[in-house]
Amino acid sequence: MTETDWPARTTWWHVYPLGALGAERSALPDEQGVRHRMPRLHDWLPYAAGLGCGGLLLGPVFASETHGYDTVDHFRVDPRLGDEDDLVALVEAAHSHGLRVGLDGVFNHVGRGFARYGEAVAGGPHSEAAAWFRLHWPEDRSQGGGEPEPEVFEGHGGLVLLDHSSPAVADHVVAVMRYWLERGVDGWRLDAAYAVPADFWARVLPRVREHHPEAWFVGEVIHGDYAGYATESGLDSVTQYELWKAVWSSLNDVNLHELAHALGRHAEFAEAFLPQTFVGNHDVTRIASRLDDPRHLAHALVLLTTVAGSPSVYYLDELGARGVKEERAGGDDAVRPELPSSPPSPENLDDDASATYELTRCLLRLRAERPWLATARTEVLLVDAAAIAYRSAGDGGSVTVLLNAGDDPYGVDERVAVGPVLAAGDPAGAAADPRLVPPHGWTVLGA
Repeated sequence: MTETDWPARTTWWHVYPLGALGAERSALPDEQGVRHRMPRLHDWLPYAAGLGCGGLLLGPVFASETHGYDTVDHFRVDPRLGDEDDLVALVEAAHSHGLRVGLDGVFNHVGRGFARYGEAVAGGPHSEAAAWFRLHWPEDRSQGGGEPEPEVFEGHGGLVLLDHSSPAVADHVVAVMRYWLERGVDGWRLDAAYAVPADFWARVLPRVREHHPEAWFVGEVIHGDYAGYATESGLDSVTQYELWKAVWSSLNDVNLHELAHALGRHAEFAEAFLPQTFVGNHDVTRIASRLDDPRHLAHALVLLTTVAGSPSVYYLDELGARGVKEERAGGDDAVRPELPSSPPSPENLDDDASATYELTRCLLRLRAERPWLATARTEVLLVDAAAIAYRSAGDGGSVTVLLNAGDDPYGVDERVAVGPVLAAGDPAGAAADPRLVPPHGWTVLGA
């Protein structure tokens, strides 16, 4: 692999800074100055590296009105988190621990406090700033009055859509990306990319890559033609929501035919781009809360680490944290909690948290030792309602994974070639008979 292939070697530790650092819910008045919270993340860098992650993927860090996705200034760090020096210092510290850094770029919409939006409202429909947005003006402006009605993102009145056909918007996004890449950032997660025309990124990204060819760009795409969007936009990756959904729903329903279908789709996606895989993020219920049976948390982690992609571990999921997202104001708070004041020591964890942490670290180490897994082709070998066997193979080797979500033991026949046991929920049992998986068990086998 070359240096530009670094995303294929990277598992991200994904953090939502405003929540993780206990920031105020709304922007600070200017007279209150800056809260230098970002340095608190320095203590967590060796923790993330020790877990087996190679990157720190940050949620929104730019000045915003509330939750970070209503940005008002892409060139200024949110004063609730710190300032530019704090962010640059965090990037440098992350690099010293072998961690890449990705930022969350919210370029589909902005908050109403975004300066250009204020200029558009004040300047009228023929102003230069008005071309940045999709604005509907009152028919009668003969007296100079009347504010426009902006198009907004998915019904959220505080999120004003940018007009991506505007050259000025493209210039702005290029400038923002380059500004922070020049300060050491390694890549960008592009929020709500699915709502942005693919040709916008196709116009923007080459201009950025001209100066930063090693940068990585992942788009948030929830549904639709993943491969087509990645190809048309020029994005390196898109979020793999199909696989995320199939993981927890197939385990909850004990219907691994759904998982088999999703793994087939995933293999096709991985031929077109490097999927960004996850079992948790800032927008969804925690995986430990989503699963009906806690024994299946291990299955979800095994799936995350044994198929193609650039995986992310959402902060504290590695400890089995729980939290349910609700569709209401403040409904994300439970999945965006504040971090403890310092990283936990293994001896201070309860049994469940310790077991989840050790399993996550074991599986990430297994993956790191097999970098070819990032681009492996996954093939389902056997499947029934309660169990599945699949093989992920790449240029460097293969792993065979056996998952049993049922109440009875699951045995595979000679159609599945078995090699050495790499990891298992029941190591002793797997060593005695690697073809037999106990109820709600799992085994990862080498070539």
